Amino acid sequence: MRAPLPRLHAITDERTARRPDLDAVAGALADGGGSNLAFHARGRGLTGREHYDLAFRLSALPSPLFVNDRLDVAMSVPAFGVHLGHGSLSVSVARALNPLWWIGKSVHSLAETEAARAEGADYLVVGPVYATASHPGRTPLGLSGLKQLVATAGELPVIAIGGVTTERVREVREAGAYGIAAIRALWDDAEPRAAAGRMREWMS
Repeated sequence: MRAPLPRLHAITDERTARRPDLDAVAGALADGGGSNLAFHARGRGLTGREHYDLAFRLSALPSPLFVNDRLDVAMSVPAFGVHLGHGSLSVSVARALNPLWWIGKSVHSLAETEAARAEGADYLVVGPVYATASHPGRTPLGLSGLKQLVATAGELPVIAIGGVTTERVREVREAGAYGIAAIRALWDDAEPRAAAGRMREWMS
């Protein structure tokens, strides 16, 4: 039986992955988030070797590790799960590689949510809920849009992403999100341990 899906997801991007203080900040986030925090080794612009090195370093921490997009990297480290984007292989392929993985899909609309459910995803990352520098050209869903996608997701846990700051955690939770995912709100906070702790507390 699998361990529960964490509620707080600290996602990397290319900039974060290449930070010289990555290990120190990741350690602080792990301390603050405890067992309810998971790391996502992500970075679409990373080379295969960079993606592997990132995943390997994060896998040394006590927090669960998800590998985004790269199933080959996920097979080479102790991964708790994988997260698949639109250019990734299918849920069924990932399931065949490791039936114990938590397998997630990114969705941005009702149609994508329904398709991910039909495909057999275990959880969904929904966004952007708010305007975010990570996707400047995408219209935010807002809390009303998030509620619609949560209802469409049915029994699947929904992780909200996109502009979710510490101050917005409670309203996102009240909109029905199971958990939250963030890049800047965690990795760029001056006190990452405290930021992860507050988010973990308010999502519980």
